[in-house]
Amino acid sequence: MSQMISILDLTEAATAAVTGERFVNAGAHAVAAGRALGVARADAAIGQLIPVTVIGTAIVSASAAIAKDALIEVAANGQAVTRSAGVVVGRALQAATAAGDRIEVLLIPN
Repeated sequence: MSQMISILDLTEAATAAVTGERFVNAGAHAVAAGRALGVARADAAIGQLIPVTVIGTAIVSASAAIAKDALIEVAANGQAVTRSAGVVVGRALQAATAAGDRIEVLLIPN
């Protein structure tokens, strides 16, 4: 069962369309292998405010299978993927068996 424990949420203005449960940075989906402020808690259109979980755990959409306890980096469109060479943004608290699975991730400040 997926849950989330938010310790700190910040509000960002969307600079592009954002899908909830994806990593974001500067009001848009974070770039693949790059840094992330946190995880968007809701969808947003350009100009709308987005609640972003920056400290704690968050539910994130996986882009592929991910093992429990794997280090996470940002994949395309802000989804989560097992770290290969990118910036570590979290640790998987649950396994994902396929793309689109929703998993709980412990966010790591970066």
